Order: sequence, then structure tokens, then C-alpha cells
Amino acid sequence: MGRFLGIDHPLIVVKDIDTMRARYQALGFTMTPVGRHPWGTSTSLAMFDRCLLELMSVYDETLIDVSPAGDFRFGRTIRDHLTEREGISLLALNSDDAVQDVAVVEARGIACQGTIEFGRDVVLPDGRADRTATTLKILHDPGLPRLSNFVCQQHRPDLIYVPKWLEHANGAAGICQVTIMADPADQPRVRRRLAGLYGVDALFPRPTGFGAHTGNGDFVVADRNSVIEAYGTLPSALDSETQPCCVAIHVRAPDIDRLLPFIEAAGAAFVREATSVRLTEPGRYGNVFLVFDEAGAAPAQ
Repeated sequence: MGRFLGIDHPLIVVKDIDTMRARYQALGFTMTPVGRHPWGTSTSLAMFDRCLLELMSVYDETLIDVSPAGDFRFGRTIRDHLTEREGISLLALNSDDAVQDVAVVEARGIACQGTIEFGRDVVLPDGRADRTATTLKILHDPGLPRLSNFVCQQHRPDLIYVPKWLEHANGAAGICQVTIMADPADQPRVRRRLAGLYGVDALFPRPTGFGAHTGNGDFVVADRNSVIEAYGTLPSALDSETQPCCVAIHVRAPDIDRLLPFIEAAGAAFVREATSVRLTEPGRYGNVFLVFDEAGAAPAQ
């Protein structure tokens, strides 16, 4: 399978990006300076090798319709999702050849609304200013708005995967799983979505749902009760969610003992298990359950 459309980055939309950035920094993540997209959204990243966590907010609503792709407006989608609640909005998929990879998923029935070519200004750790160059291929599904994707190809990876930004004091090393909450009646359409992206051979069964292997990490699909059993009480914003949505991110953390002092100093409530640490107050981190997995992959629930 190689790295075909690996999990690149979940977009965690938040109302106050500065406060949320500080909370993630307190957990031991190296967060990039807040940057701006041309369509009115602000961003701060925790970078890993070919994947990342992205915090995103809206800095200028007058720009939200800039750079449309067909009838899709990136900034407007983020604004609308944030108006509903904080949490994971879209999820980017990594690509070295966006045109070729999208042709594969279109042949499986996934619709592409169009292409966005853009750059954003960055200031590197050495103080040098430059500008990124990125191709986005939009794979929006109106029936699964919070499970929609875009294929992301970085043409200036040297401005994204900057060595100093890849070093995290907590030892975090990447994303190994994203968990999707979907009621049993909704799971067939989520299955069709993941099969369209990765092919039916990438799907695997689980006791409470199913999953899909990607080029980087797994998507795992579970019903509401199974999510609560695995992660803890849902915040009210997630408990009232009626659409399938991403609710948990598993981060590879090879050394739990290195991680724990940051979690304790941040005052984060957590549960330590044999090879993982699970934070239990998702509302503090943008309505996302964060799990740090020592082994690099989450155990089946």
C-alpha cells in the first residue's frame, strides 16, 4: 500500500486559537507560530514526519469565500463548522502526487469538487521568511460533512517539515489513529466512504465497528456507546452530534515516562494504561480525545 493517502492532519477548529495553542504547548508539543490562510482562517501546527495536528480558527469572515473549488468554500466550511461547535472539521490526506491519487479515488466513486493552489507566509525558526506552496484537491461529501477530506500535496516540504518543528519535548512522533463515531445506522455510508478512498481490501472488522488502513495510520469506526467505553464521557457538544464525526486522535509517543511530566504540569486529567495515556477532558482540547500510544498503534476496543 505504501503511503497512499495517509492521515496527514485533522483540522481542529477552535474559537480562540491563542489559548488552545498554549494548551497544546503545555502538553509538550512544539507549535508553529500562528499563520494565516488567504480564505480567512488562522492556523498553528504540531509538525511530525509527513503528518501534523492543526489548530484552526477564523480571523476574517470577509475572506471566507476566497479561492472556491466548485461549490466548495474552504473558509466558509470552517466558519460554519466552528459556528456549530469546536472539534475536528475536515481531515487532510497526504499525497506526493495529488492528481494521480485523486484519479484513483474518483474511479472508486469519490467526487472531487476541484483544486485549490495556495501559499501562506511562514517565518522559520532562524527568522527567515518564506512562502509555502500547496495543492489541495477537495473531496467534500455533503452527506458526511465532518468526514470530508482534501488531498494535500506540499510542493515546499522544506518549509513544512522543518527539523526544529519536528522536535517535541513530550517525544510525540506522529499520528497513528483517528477514531470516527458513527451510529450503527450511519456506518454503512461511512464504510462506503472509506472503501472509496482506500479500497475494500483496506477495510478490517472490529468487535464494535470496522476500520481502514491508510498510508499513515488507521481510521477506526465505533458507535457512540463504544466511544464512551473506550475514551470516557462525551462533552455535550459531541454528545449532541447527530452526524458521523472524528472524535479521537491517537499520537505515537514512544516514551510515556517522558510525556507524563508535561501532562501533569498542564493539569490535564488523564488515565494511564499499560502502553498509553488517555486525556479525559476533550473539551479542553477542542472537543478531541487525545491518546498517546507508546507502541505506535492503538489496541482494538
